[in-house]
Amino acid sequence: MKTDFDLAIVGSGFSGALLAMIARRIGLSVILLERSAHPRFAIGESTSPLMNLILEQLAERYDLPRLKPLTTWGEWQRTYPEVIGGLKRGFTYFKHEVGTRYRTAENRANQLLVAASPNDETADTHWLRSSVDHFLLNEAVALGAEYLDHANLTSLEWLPNGSAKLIGNRREQPVRVSAKFVVDASGPSGFLSRQLDLPETKFAGYPATQSLFSHFINVPRCDQMPDYQVAERPPYPMDDAALHHVFDSGWMWVLRFNNGVTSAGIAVTDQLANELKLSEGVAAWRRFLARFPSIAAQFAEAEAIREFTWMPRLAYRATQVAGNDWALLPSAAAFVDPLFSTGMPLALLGVERLGCLLAESFGRTDFQQRLQAYNDITLAEADHTAQFIAGCYAAFPQFELFTNYSMFYFAAASFSEMARRLQQSHLVRRFLAADHPTFAAAKLSLGRALREGSVPDPEKFAAEVQSQTDCLNIAGLCDDTKSNWYDVDFADIIRASNKLEMTAEEMRATLQQAAWARP
Repeated sequence: MKTDFDLAIVGSGFSGALLAMIARRIGLSVILLERSAHPRFAIGESTSPLMNLILEQLAERYDLPRLKPLTTWGEWQRTYPEVIGGLKRGFTYFKHEVGTRYRTAENRANQLLVAASPNDETADTHWLRSSVDHFLLNEAVALGAEYLDHANLTSLEWLPNGSAKLIGNRREQPVRVSAKFVVDASGPSGFLSRQLDLPETKFAGYPATQSLFSHFINVPRCDQMPDYQVAERPPYPMDDAALHHVFDSGWMWVLRFNNGVTSAGIAVTDQLANELKLSEGVAAWRRFLARFPSIAAQFAEAEAIREFTWMPRLAYRATQVAGNDWALLPSAAAFVDPLFSTGMPLALLGVERLGCLLAESFGRTDFQQRLQAYNDITLAEADHTAQFIAGCYAAFPQFELFTNYSMFYFAAASFSEMARRLQQSHLVRRFLAADHPTFAAAKLSLGRALREGSVPDPEKFAAEVQSQTDCLNIAGLCDDTKSNWYDVDFADIIRASNKLEMTAEEMRATLQQAAWARP
């Protein structure tokens, strides 16, 4: 194996493998260095419409047609049935109270269902990361990327010519690799963070949180349980989603794969984590279930098929993301919380930006300047996301406030996706529309009010959210008549076409012609 490369990527998860594919397509030599081996467990499993659209566009831009089937459930199942995933039609939330069985409240005030796709064919997905990451790694290798597993990297040296030398061992044999540019895709506190001694910092105003999670079998669907029955037909089957059980001081995710495995875990504040003694793993899990009868009923027969993972600190933020001839992908630069499935689209945005930078500026004089811009954007988006999620945690005890505040996410996500699809991405470029001045400022201001407990009145709060999200609301959100159930209705987009700089007639014609808009 050769030892000199244009690009060395530390970590071979999905974002590292995707960047390796892009680098190969633009003619760079690449090595992926993995400290373990595939297939291997990884957390971060739920995609979003924006993430899948970015993946689709990367596939088109860099001639990677084998990626495109992964972007919709229907095409994935026809093309790669052996790659394990799950159907995700939307985002489902149920609010639970300690010691009380869940029952749907009047006007569905204790639940929220927001559809992300109009049908199963075009739906988003959950990724069983051990399966999907392995598939993507093999694709990168097929394109000519070198791959070294069980690579225990121990040090980093900078050579006189500006290249980096990565030093370590593999099965008691020395490893020496040099590269002109090094990317860390290995996760928080990864190789570059340690070798460069990058300081960490906390997200301002963000609560300290912990997590406990595993994979299970024998987890029934909520829509098959009496506690969650509803008279009306929901906008999508409520379990074919990123399903969230929300409670004071935290929340639980339940993601279903098509091989009978369910990913489930909790993210909670330190105070609740200490009450549950989260470090005790399975015992803490049982204590958690004992608090919430309906969740306990769902997991009464469930069996964990791997050891519980306890994360004593969930949020992470480096103070620097890029420097001379190195960069961290967003997954290594910062992590906030899995709420709203923000981690994977942020990672893909980083892959997209670094891929563009390498394609257009690698070896040129403007490379470092553009790296600095990448650094600033990555940290700004992480900070903005953290402030939004902190507001959500503060709103959990009053679920009405949470459902209203969440409209900032759904408005930004749906607008950003549609703007990209219509080649109007200049309207919003940052994640969660962080670059839209009035929308972003209102989101942060109302989030601060939630954290400080200074929300004057739920009705006034709802009215303010509706007013401040209107500029990007193309999905019929903030509509009391829908009683917290939001489907995908293209009529809403047509009515809001002016927000995307189109006439209603132009939008109607576009939707009629677009394959992604057809049933």
